[in-house]
Amino acid sequence: MSVRQSLLAILDQGPCYGYQLRHEFDRRTGSTWPLNVGQIYNTLERLERDGLVARGEADEQGHVYWEITDAGSAEVAQWLSSPVERTPATRDEVAIKLAVAATLPGVDVAAVIQTQRTASLRQLQSLQRAKYAGADPEGPEELAWALVVDSMIFAAEAEVRWLDHTEQRLRLHPHPAMGLDLRTERPKRGRPAKTEGQEAALRA
Repeated sequence: MSVRQSLLAILDQGPCYGYQLRHEFDRRTGSTWPLNVGQIYNTLERLERDGLVARGEADEQGHVYWEITDAGSAEVAQWLSSPVERTPATRDEVAIKLAVAATLPGVDVAAVIQTQRTASLRQLQSLQRAKYAGADPEGPEELAWALVVDSMIFAAEAEVRWLDHTEQRLRLHPHPAMGLDLRTERPKRGRPAKTEGQEAALRA
C-alpha cells in the first residue's frame, strides 16, 4: 500500500491540512489501515522535498493547507494508470518460516503448519464476521471498507489453501531425509548464483 501516492491522490482533489488528510484517507480505505498524523506530516515533507506538493499559509485556526503541484498531479495519473508490480523478491514471512522449518532436522513441521492454520482460520473468521460500523451502510465509505475487507478475506483464504497444499506436499517427502545439516566448509563471499528458474522469474 502506498501512503505517498494515496495522499497525493487525495490532494489532487483539493488542498488539505494534516488531520484532514488523515480523515480523508480513513474514509477511502474503510479505516482498515489507520495512519498517525506524524506519518502523514513526514510523508508531506518528503513530497514537498520532491516538488510534488507545496506548503500553503496557515489559516486563522493554524491549519497549514498543502497543495499538489503539476508534477504531483502527473504522478497521481501515472500511479492510477499503472499496475502494482508484485516482485518475486517480496518476502512472505509465513512462507519463509515454513521453508526454513522444513529443512531443520528434528522440527515437527506438521505442528508448525497446524499452528499457523489455526491462526489463519481465526483471522479469516474474524474478517467474515466483520460489520461496517459507519452511519451509511449503502454509501461510498461502506463500499471502500468492503473492498479492503474483501481483499483481506481472499488473502486469508489463499493462505489457508496454501497451507493445505504445503502440508500435502511435505507428506511426499520424509522429513528426516529433507533436513539440511550445517555445512562445514566456509561459504564464498557474495550473493549465491541464481538458478535458471530464478532468473526466469525475475525477467517475467
